[in-house]
Amino acid sequence: MKKTAFLFPGQGSQFVGMGHDLYEEYDFVREVFDMTDEITKTNISGLCFKGSMEELTLTVNLQPAVTAVNLACLAAIEKEGVSPAISAGHSLGEYSALRAAGVVSTEDTVRSVFKRGSLMHRESTKHVGAMHAILGLAIDEVRKIVDMAKDAGTVAVANHNTAEQIVITGEPDAVKRASEIAAGKGAKAIPLKVSGAWHSELIRGAEEDFSAFLDEIQFEEPKRPILFNVTADYERKPQEIKNIMTRQLCSPVRWYDTIRKMQEENVEVFVEIGPKKVLTGMLRKILPKTDHHEIYNVDGLRSLETFLKAIT
Repeated sequence: MKKTAFLFPGQGSQFVGMGHDLYEEYDFVREVFDMTDEITKTNISGLCFKGSMEELTLTVNLQPAVTAVNLACLAAIEKEGVSPAISAGHSLGEYSALRAAGVVSTEDTVRSVFKRGSLMHRESTKHVGAMHAILGLAIDEVRKIVDMAKDAGTVAVANHNTAEQIVITGEPDAVKRASEIAAGKGAKAIPLKVSGAWHSELIRGAEEDFSAFLDEIQFEEPKRPILFNVTADYERKPQEIKNIMTRQLCSPVRWYDTIRKMQEENVEVFVEIGPKKVLTGMLRKILPKTDHHEIYNVDGLRSLETFLKAIT
């Protein structure tokens, strides 16, 4: 089989109806959703399939919801005997990548994201935050802009998604100030619909409680390589992986560097596993047109069939 990377999306990929066709088709997918409902004591499956979008988008619901769909799609792929050479996930999606790499169980993946979502929600109610996507400037330029805007409050780089798509995060006034400076340099600034300043100092209060929670979760050495958001590199030691996952809350997501590393290591097939095609869009911007690679996404029965047919 060609060298294949499994990529898992995070917040912002949700849509009403996600995962429903897989749920109706497979008993083992129903088990994933039933378990998610049980762990969260919330009708997450109902929110995934029928909405409302407003409730689904609340981070405390959204994190287990997107993860349940990621894990359902992963289970359907694994059922066919397909496994990755490398895994990675974007922010929240990193937990699904941990499961794909054999670091945590399905149940503990859902428990972890539910706890993470609850703590992030708690911090977002204490500290109002905003996030904007900055399009058209390179990372070094955006970092300089962020430093210039810090006199208006807390602001930082949240995601380095592609060479010139970078998300900033922080207090609304400081994020607005950075966006104004960026616009003055010819960039486009787009406010994102989020309920908090993720990957910023404003949710630092979640770290200690989340670290204590992860101490109770069984982490294994990865059975297959996984690249991490915080370092854009590998790690094998379970305790160090826990530390990285705690740091991930307030650290930038180095997605661009992660995909470039996969490219250097001659990954031939990239498959986005989970709702929508957000990561697929980023891949098309990062990977050179001259490269020989294939890109797939699996978010339902039809796309699953297409992917399996192509690689087997």
